[in-house]
Amino acid sequence: MSQSSSEPLWRPSKERINASNLKRFGESLKHELGLSVDDYQQLHRWSVEQPNLFWEQIWRFVDIRASRDWDSVLCDGEKFPGAIWFEGARLNYAENLLRNRSDKVALISRLENGSRKTLSYKQLYQQVSKCATALRQLGVARGDRVAGFMPNIPETIVAMLATASIGAIWSSCSPDFGINGVMDRFGQIQPKVLFGCDGYFYNGKTINSLPRIEEICAKIESIIQMVVVPVIHDAVPIGGVSNSVFYNDFLSGHHDAELIFEQLPFDHPLYIMYSSGTTGVPKCIVHSAGGTLIQHLKEQQLHTDLKPEDKLFYFTTCGWMMWNWLVSGLASEATLILYDGSPFYPEAKSLIDMAEEEQVSIFGTGAKYIGALEKAGVVPRQTHNLQYLTTLLSTGSPLSHESFRYVYADIKSDLCLASISGGTDIISCFVLGNPCIPVWEGEIQCSGLGMAVEIWDDEGNAVTQQKGELVCTKPFPSAPIYFWNDPENKKYLSAYFETYPGIWAQGDYGEITVHNGTIIHGRSDAVLNPGGVRIGTAEIYRQVEKLNDVVDSICIGQNWDDDVRVVLFVVLRAGVDLDDALQKTICHSIRSETTPRHVPAKIIAVADIPRTISGKIVELAVRKVVHGELVTNADALANPESLEQFKGIAELQH
Repeated sequence: MSQSSSEPLWRPSKERINASNLKRFGESLKHELGLSVDDYQQLHRWSVEQPNLFWEQIWRFVDIRASRDWDSVLCDGEKFPGAIWFEGARLNYAENLLRNRSDKVALISRLENGSRKTLSYKQLYQQVSKCATALRQLGVARGDRVAGFMPNIPETIVAMLATASIGAIWSSCSPDFGINGVMDRFGQIQPKVLFGCDGYFYNGKTINSLPRIEEICAKIESIIQMVVVPVIHDAVPIGGVSNSVFYNDFLSGHHDAELIFEQLPFDHPLYIMYSSGTTGVPKCIVHSAGGTLIQHLKEQQLHTDLKPEDKLFYFTTCGWMMWNWLVSGLASEATLILYDGSPFYPEAKSLIDMAEEEQVSIFGTGAKYIGALEKAGVVPRQTHNLQYLTTLLSTGSPLSHESFRYVYADIKSDLCLASISGGTDIISCFVLGNPCIPVWEGEIQCSGLGMAVEIWDDEGNAVTQQKGELVCTKPFPSAPIYFWNDPENKKYLSAYFETYPGIWAQGDYGEITVHNGTIIHGRSDAVLNPGGVRIGTAEIYRQVEKLNDVVDSICIGQNWDDDVRVVLFVVLRAGVDLDDALQKTICHSIRSETTPRHVPAKIIAVADIPRTISGKIVELAVRKVVHGELVTNADALANPESLEQFKGIAELQH
């Protein structure tokens, strides 16, 4: 059982609660259904017990635009997978995001090199209209794939919305992917059109993308048009890229074109996302337009309290699902802040500077970023005016207790710190924030409305205040509709329903607390088992991250003497050596705050920790290398070369 503080770090004021969308939703339930819910837990219970009523009310509350209403909210609700949502409805995802056609600013785009551009909702609509017309003239139709090898800039959003308006399927990855990583993804889905940038800026460097674009086009025969978006140059020769055209030329000649929104079923495919693991070719996860839309709007408006006057920022690349989540904020008529580049260039406080300048109200990032800010000694409370900031979102990995305390001590005391967890698999969250309830140290505030989240032990019993597998026991609209090239759903069923038939389990190891919050202890497939006792790696990382001499770490279980021993790899601050004293300090820190079983048998210094493009550490890949096994999808990593240092380590041979 995890320890808990006696007092929360933050309580919302009555004024904030009363002004929240969640409060307004509760009042609408009372008006429409005569339903009175006294607290969040009661509301959540009702939302999973009455899915038909709940999701119908969500549809009405967030004002989903549809040309045809549904015949039934949920059919075959006992089947998981197999439930059918909003059968008979006809809608378009892009139409819902482009409901505002005014001069209000929709997008503020900033690049690492200092570039800043804005786009109004009216301008965004016009550009999407031109782009959709151009795609249609190429013969792009429902079900065709359009891909983006793009940075996080407005043109990427334009291309995605144009694709969605037609009923084609959008897929993207960040331009820092290696060629094999791109081929493992786009090579599977065979896109008809590719949008790609000429380059991008990162950490003070200018990276040329044209050679990779040329290679992608040469290898994927399905691409009939390559649209090049100038980012690092105003114009650059693209003669080496077959069937290529500049973005502005692609859009030209389509002035005042009428934007036609194809009216499509609720479960029509919208996105193809990719699993980020390193244990095989990425799974191509297909998400529906309706499921993505209603889930995102629920999360953004009720759990994040997003309103039209908000400025919403999430530090993300186009290869991470948080980009897709961010873009959905247009449907709430908010202003989105886009940033592309290193979050620490030229200084650790760069994104905080941006948040102040742009008056960001909702700031999203990865847990590692918050930890890095603290280690860099950034104290925004003393140096910045963050009066507009109301909510800080964190995901990607568990947020440590120390980071919780740092946020309230050194960033802002009156702030809803919403740690969130879900994933690419559901393009949304299982557990997330809530503007109307307290924030407790180390805890994710609540389970999402409509999400039947439980923690199960090894026997399949639901437990609280005890660690186990995070599961979802009932269907939800944003579950994938299928995997690409998986005609009998074998990969799909194996990915989520193999552990418990009819119960969703994607491999998260967690715990429900006494406050009905959740703690994520790491991936269940990365759980350590020394002496047969299950240990979540996040428990070890939490203690190691406290130490100033340790910059980063990764922990695995090594098979040894018919058991498993804990091995900890650490990246040390410049000038620091892993001597006996530091090893003792690390072991003492872990032992004093956890148990002797958590203490590593071996601590080894390395130069770098392997991470996926989206920043997640990859314990399984390191474990494979240590055991002499092949890592088949190293191109999913941002730094695949880092795996070499884990091969044949002499210290692990005895």
